[in-house]
Amino acid sequence: MSENRNEVDISQLTFEQIKKIREYLKKLIENGGSDLHVKSNGVIRARINGTIVPFSGSIFSYDDAMSLAKEILRGRYAELVENKEVDLVYQFDERNRFRVNIFFQTDGPSFVFRVIPMTIPTIDQMNFPETIRTFTKESRGLILVTGTTGSGKSTTLAAMVHEINITQKKHIITIEDPIEFVHKDKGCIINQRSVGQDTLSFDRALRAALREDPDIILVGEMRDRETIELALHAADTGHLVFSTLHTIDAKETINRIIAIFPNEEQNRVRLYLAGVLKGVVSQRLIPTVDDKRVAAMEILVKTPTIEKLILENRDYEIKEAIEKGREHYKSQSFDQHILDIYNSGVITKERAKDYATSAADLELKMSGLNTSKPSELANNGDKKDKYKPSADEDVFDLK
Repeated sequence: MSENRNEVDISQLTFEQIKKIREYLKKLIENGGSDLHVKSNGVIRARINGTIVPFSGSIFSYDDAMSLAKEILRGRYAELVENKEVDLVYQFDERNRFRVNIFFQTDGPSFVFRVIPMTIPTIDQMNFPETIRTFTKESRGLILVTGTTGSGKSTTLAAMVHEINITQKKHIITIEDPIEFVHKDKGCIINQRSVGQDTLSFDRALRAALREDPDIILVGEMRDRETIELALHAADTGHLVFSTLHTIDAKETINRIIAIFPNEEQNRVRLYLAGVLKGVVSQRLIPTVDDKRVAAMEILVKTPTIEKLILENRDYEIKEAIEKGREHYKSQSFDQHILDIYNSGVITKERAKDYATSAADLELKMSGLNTSKPSELANNGDKKDKYKPSADEDVFDLK
């Protein structure tokens, strides 16, 4: 045995626990679920159609959880012990992969397995607004995709990168933790770097990327001040930068970026951001009447008005500016898009109000008491046909 107790002797592992978990992962796939939760001293649960449901009737013990951690991580087990959490990708079979986060909690290790689709979705398959495609044609600047965990940010980014890959000839560098969608070179050269495996950190990889002749840089998440500063600099120096933030809408996204800097630097950052920001796509997945989920999107398109509002610290006026710019700039607020989806019969009135930015205002519009013209369906541009979620959206049927 090794003298270091954090090192794993692979010859001593039976791999019985990973065999057991593979059966639950298979069940998750068959039922169209998105996540499997394995908690030390807890029952195994899954997320199906956005709802947590039990998958086992017995407790997964602390000892079993420790064994599972060693069986999955093997040589990386010491990393878990040192850092208390670790991310990786688990290849289930040729058609199914999972993003895995392993972390310690009060009762021992816990595991979250999230399904990673093997097929990269396209903008057309996802029935995204045409504005999403327009963003991929930008030559420089910053485009952000935001939302809570599990709102489909990675899927949207993957669709945008795929669109660039099949329509342009560029050099794309992605920095991810971990890599989810694997892109093959088509029209573009795509170098995908995984934090921990191919680089030590987001900011280190982003700094190096500026010396690697990129046209486009995708930063999986802007987690800290240094990464945000580097992303703004990259966008300002002629690169197109995509990234994500865990923010609920465009206004909060702008506030979050600026607020992460000290007070004495915020005016400088506000000026920087107003200049380089091209767009913000914020997402919410709403349960539908047929027990699926549909993505509602708020889309900010940078206009002279939006730029002025950012510069003058009038972020509270951004939602109104987004709504007013819908006809000419193809922007849209959450409430505008949610109203479209509700009017199409895809979601209930209660669900629409639950996910609206202003439930009271939305209810007035539902009652026909607003004076504005009914807008066209945001996800169909000039099309007049009924809105419906695409087959490739994040929707699941429980078998």
